Amino acid sequence: MQNVLFRSVMLSGKRIADVGYKLFSGSMMLLTVYGGYLCVLRAQRYMQRQKQLEAQNESAASETIKD
Repeated sequence: MQNVLFRSVMLSGKRIADVGYKLFSGSMMLLTVYGGYLCVLRAQRYMQRQKQLEAQNESAASETIKD
């Protein structure tokens, strides 16, 4: 009887560990996806800023040539 109780406790402990591992793995996947999303947003902002700076430089250069 005692052996059966010990096995059931071990199985429930293993199940708890499995659920904990799955939760941890899932949260790490979500953090990875979110980090990638933030990285893409930052890259887009960088590219937009570079285009804005190029446009400003071109307009400043054309104004300088006109003068």
